[in-house]
Amino acid sequence: MEPAQDNASTRRADDCVPQPGEAGTALELLVHGVGGTTPQQMLDDPRTVRISGDDIAAVFRRAEDADAESRPADHRGRPVPEAYVWCNLTSGNGTRALWLLLLPFMVVNLAHWMRPTARGRKRTVRLYGLLVRLAGLTLTVLLVAAACEVALDLAAWQCAGTRACAERHSWLGFLSPVVSDGGWWSRPGRRLVVAALIPTALTALLWYLSHRTWSAYESQQPMSRPPEPEEETGRTALSRPGFWYGRRLVARLRAAHTAAGLLTVAAAVGTSAARFDHRPGGPALLDVLGRLLEAALAVAAAGVVWVVCRRGRSEHRLDRELDQHLVRRLPLAAVALLVLAAVYAGWERPEWTSAGRLPGDTTFGGIALIQGLLVIALGVVARVLHRAHPDARAAMRGLGGPAVAMLACALGGVMSGGVSQRVSDWLDGTGTDIPGPPVLLTWQASVIPPLLLGLLALFGWLARRTWQLRRLEMAAVERDYPDEPQDLTRTRRIARIRAMATLTDRAPLIVAVTSAATLLLGAAALVGAMTTDQTPGAAAQRSYAVVESAAEASQALGSWLIGLGFILFVTWGRRAYKDPSARRTIGILWDVGTFWPRAAHPFAPPCYAERAVPDLTWRMATWTRATGGRLVLSGHSQGSVLAAAAAWQLTPSVRRRVALLTYGSPLERLYGRWFPAHFGPAALSALHQDVDCWRNLYRSTDPIGGPVRLTGACGPEVDREALKDPLVYGRTARHPLPAAILGHSDYQADPAFAEERERLLGRLRPDLPTPRREGEDQGESGRSSP
Repeated sequence: MEPAQDNASTRRADDCVPQPGEAGTALELLVHGVGGTTPQQMLDDPRTVRISGDDIAAVFRRAEDADAESRPADHRGRPVPEAYVWCNLTSGNGTRALWLLLLPFMVVNLAHWMRPTARGRKRTVRLYGLLVRLAGLTLTVLLVAAACEVALDLAAWQCAGTRACAERHSWLGFLSPVVSDGGWWSRPGRRLVVAALIPTALTALLWYLSHRTWSAYESQQPMSRPPEPEEETGRTALSRPGFWYGRRLVARLRAAHTAAGLLTVAAAVGTSAARFDHRPGGPALLDVLGRLLEAALAVAAAGVVWVVCRRGRSEHRLDRELDQHLVRRLPLAAVALLVLAAVYAGWERPEWTSAGRLPGDTTFGGIALIQGLLVIALGVVARVLHRAHPDARAAMRGLGGPAVAMLACALGGVMSGGVSQRVSDWLDGTGTDIPGPPVLLTWQASVIPPLLLGLLALFGWLARRTWQLRRLEMAAVERDYPDEPQDLTRTRRIARIRAMATLTDRAPLIVAVTSAATLLLGAAALVGAMTTDQTPGAAAQRSYAVVESAAEASQALGSWLIGLGFILFVTWGRRAYKDPSARRTIGILWDVGTFWPRAAHPFAPPCYAERAVPDLTWRMATWTRATGGRLVLSGHSQGSVLAAAAAWQLTPSVRRRVALLTYGSPLERLYGRWFPAHFGPAALSALHQDVDCWRNLYRSTDPIGGPVRLTGACGPEVDREALKDPLVYGRTARHPLPAAILGHSDYQADPAFAEERERLLGRLRPDLPTPRREGEDQGESGRSSP
């Protein structure tokens, strides 16, 4: 492949103008953005037909254009519009509400793709991916450990072992030694075995969701292409044949994470009994069996870590292999150990009674420590990669991935602490009968108020900067509409919307402050819990009065906030299950968060692009092969990202038949900054060089879309100057009502859209293609050299 800048100096901005000659049939393939729409709205016609696809994603045409290929004379001079509708990939039935449980997994998976640009540093890149995968593994263990804390510790161990608590909750009566009068299930080990069914079911549910969503969304194979060499190139990895088919990696990670969850349950059940058997004077046989079980769990855990540490997959070819033995035997081995742990814990131990807490502080403290060390190491690796190939536009100077990984860990901790705290309050409303959740979770809740105070200060500063920017934008609005009678209210509104749209560019600052504060406060909470073994209020009782008051207030407020957050989370999930509009909102979140394959966490929500990108690639390739024509690929918002990814997957001969029209596009503003290794300047320059022509539309009032920012050295200018929004400032004879401020929507309503589309269609006339550059293959795609 040729470098992105080769001979680009000979190409000028006017290279995208239409060429003379008789127009031929052309195709305009429309791809919608976040939130989705209907084919009737996209094609501006109430009568549409599905020509390819299914109920999940499909290509539609107007009814009158269904057989356009058989009537080319009827479509000369105008394109045949098609709409690719993919909204059901992210906002379908009510089961999508369950995806809220997978939010931390989705966030850590994003961190995997946020690494800085790197060339010639394969080992460092692999180390970066390894650290993110290990962080994802800790999140799975954390989630299952939280379920074990609720079911095994709070319910079976503490509440069922306390008479007052068990009497208040009759459903626990058969587990209570007092209420059941020493029933068979009331033994501590057997209570733990019964409670272990809950985290085991949660692990099975995660496995099922991952397996089912893979079959429904990501099992589509891309078009076969010749394998690429293993060396690094200047182009993005999104152009590799196997990038959008990660079956082998997802299956292997799914087996490892499923085994990790089951081993966590087995450890919670088995080690509790083993600690009792290790006491002096205990039964020798059970002591030996307990040590053998602990050794087997340690060996199995090491095997899980080894599987996660293995290299992922080959993206340079379509990898259809599957590690059958590993995928099947690893979870089965974990199930076997869980059964052995249950049998061991359920053995008769007349002297064993439940008291205090299970050792949850050690578990949660170890997870928090490992996560902090992984994030710090990830930051060091990311910094090394960024310094090797600096990118001035990269978010947080290449540290976006570590910061997002930190937020994923914090989100997992908040969810775990929220569930434990709410269940504890529910079981023991007085707070006097049972010890409650581990001390560390109380410390973690206590740092939420100071974190929120810091964020409020940051948002106040941002609000002040936005207000100052609005004042500057008012002068810019007056310059943009010089001949209009000025209306102060109208000017202020336009200026305010422009200033608010710039807040998107402040996102790296918000993420940096939040993640740094979370890391520091989390470390303080871990140290406080491990050194005092008391809640913050109790630990501060002998200090100054002001310190004691602040600690007690922070502990109470933090517990209330984390409980409120958990309630809102559950309420939102229930609403999303029943309300299609709320489910659509969740779908918009997944539109942005689940574009990337599940390379770091197999339990993350499914990657819709592994279905959408092959769909678009197959459609474009088959149409050009069947008709010999060319097409305009038109993408709005997230649709422009899918369009770019699909164009990268085409063969060079087909890619040069494609013109790209993007509008409201986050390709550079969001993806280029946060995912520099895949959408950085080199990748976008290569895409511009490979397609026939590319034009991009954006507005100053758009908080999502923006310019592509490719310099003149890359070829013809991509960005059109910012579109006016609103189109008309005030009331006129032609526009008697005030024009709407469109922001991110309705780009087709601007005359510039039709103008740019006509320019691209004119350029794509098959009889007189526009010259590209010297030295290009004359025989490929019917192109000629200058």
